[in-house]
Amino acid sequence: MNILDKIIEQKTIEVAEAKRKVSLTELKDAAFFNRKTFSLKESVKSGSGIISEFKRKSPSKGIINDQADVLQVTRSYEKFGASGISILTDEEFFGGTLQDLLKVRKEISIPILRKDFMIDEYQFYEAKANGADVILLIASCLSPIQIEEFTELSHELGLEVLLEIHTEDELKHFNKNIDLVGINNRNLKDFKVDLQHSVNLKNLLPKETLSVAESGIYSIEDFRFLKDKGFDGFLMGEYFMRNENPGNAFEKFIVGVRN
Repeated sequence: MNILDKIIEQKTIEVAEAKRKVSLTELKDAAFFNRKTFSLKESVKSGSGIISEFKRKSPSKGIINDQADVLQVTRSYEKFGASGISILTDEEFFGGTLQDLLKVRKEISIPILRKDFMIDEYQFYEAKANGADVILLIASCLSPIQIEEFTELSHELGLEVLLEIHTEDELKHFNKNIDLVGINNRNLKDFKVDLQHSVNLKNLLPKETLSVAESGIYSIEDFRFLKDKGFDGFLMGEYFMRNENPGNAFEKFIVGVRN
């Protein structure tokens, strides 16, 4: 069993427990459930393209930064020009919670991606109730039919969809209703990073597809390489979070990119 299998097994248990604690009716009654969402698609196209992530730990890196304050960091991300914020809400493997998402939603006015392993319809209502604008669908966790169904549900709830792929075979998960396609530079099964692999995969997508490079972007040179190859967005977390002050690290990165 690889790490992805373990995560999905744990997520199945967590979702069942969440359903017992909070009903769909209660989620639909939440303050943020009926809010008009922000568009990550439009924000990526009109801004820096950087989706800055708040992440405390990961299975591949262990503890990255368990001291940073989620509000302080995400306020800085917004202040210095992030096109969107990614919030990890998986607790067991990434150290995040839905409370992080809710706290940030109350304080910032740019799109928020709920980054988690979405395997059940219930999680989409959770995402909307806690202030998300976008959800992540991971092709390696879902069938093409599930992707279609979850995309339809997301749009019914006013949420955009970021589809994550890593292999050529996962291109079959793409459909015309997907809002953005993220290509993970890191293989979730062995955690190896290959930027050129992502470029090759991007070139197999329809030309009009809004593409996001995910993970393994460790320098301004990596960013420029991917931008020159036609990527529209850049999901970056560890590069900023491994610093004592992730907000300052993001500001310096933005200045470096613009210069």
